[in-house]
Amino acid sequence: MSPRDFLHKDAETPLYERYMVAGVVCSLSTNSEQVLEAARESFLPFALPAVSVDFSVRFWVDDADQARPPWPKPYVRGLDHLVFAGFDTRSSMLADLHTRRVIGRFSAGMAADSTYWRTVIFPVLLSVLAGSVGFVELHAACVAKDQGALVLIGPSRSGKSTLAMALSEAGFTLLSDDRTFCSLKQGKLIAWGMPRPIKLRREAAAWFEKLRDREATDIQNGERVFHCQPNRRFDRNGSAGCEPRLLVFLERQQDPGFYLHPMRRSDVRSRIEMDLMAEHPPAAQKQAKTIDHLLTLPCWHLRYGGRPQVIVEQICKSFLHNSEWQS
Repeated sequence: MSPRDFLHKDAETPLYERYMVAGVVCSLSTNSEQVLEAARESFLPFALPAVSVDFSVRFWVDDADQARPPWPKPYVRGLDHLVFAGFDTRSSMLADLHTRRVIGRFSAGMAADSTYWRTVIFPVLLSVLAGSVGFVELHAACVAKDQGALVLIGPSRSGKSTLAMALSEAGFTLLSDDRTFCSLKQGKLIAWGMPRPIKLRREAAAWFEKLRDREATDIQNGERVFHCQPNRRFDRNGSAGCEPRLLVFLERQQDPGFYLHPMRRSDVRSRIEMDLMAEHPPAAQKQAKTIDHLLTLPCWHLRYGGRPQVIVEQICKSFLHNSEWQS
């Protein structure tokens, strides 16, 4: 690499693999076996060479950079069709939304942090590219049962992860903890997730017996958390996709209770669109079609409080045996 190669264009990234990512094909080239290993833990290997790639990623790891965790909170900035994501002072990536190509440079310490790749870097990557590859990203947890998916939408601290954990204990399989990607495949609405662990804050862990006497040792965004691996819908011979049946918008309250109300389609649309990144017209048009399909689903507002296991019992009684779930 030449001394003037500021953008590291001459950096060698000889390692190459393809993956299925939320229903689309991604190629990844890098010089780091550790980055490949993190990708294998996050995505499905894809070996069909004749299939075109939906987006490509090239990540170079600088072995001379010995930065170490804890990592600062990442930040994302966009200008027209270019989006920059920074993860520390010298680890970042740049995405071209027109060509759906991503380049990045990372320290050796960050390359070795597989949990950070699964919980932060790869989710940020998909968030940045979502509109360009035809996804609608929902700030939502998603669980599956009987070939149908329940999507739990809400802001931070609305209890998505806590309820997803309780639902997994009640026999659901986890599709996604915090980010659910929806797209149309042959006219059918599919929700996709990533095999990242559920993140539980220390106060939420008190509801679950297996975590009650443990100390949170993982640190994310400066906060000590638990990362849990419940039953997950992620088959190496299949996919991590499922057909959504219900959208439930969460509002957590201090007092125990369970109050369920149907939502107007206009309110649902505004809630979904509020969290989307600004996109160019072609991508926005793709997203609009997916949102229209989401609006055909039954949509409910749930105001609740109290033990998550009790709330899950009420959710199952309200939804699992009615026509909305069975259709």
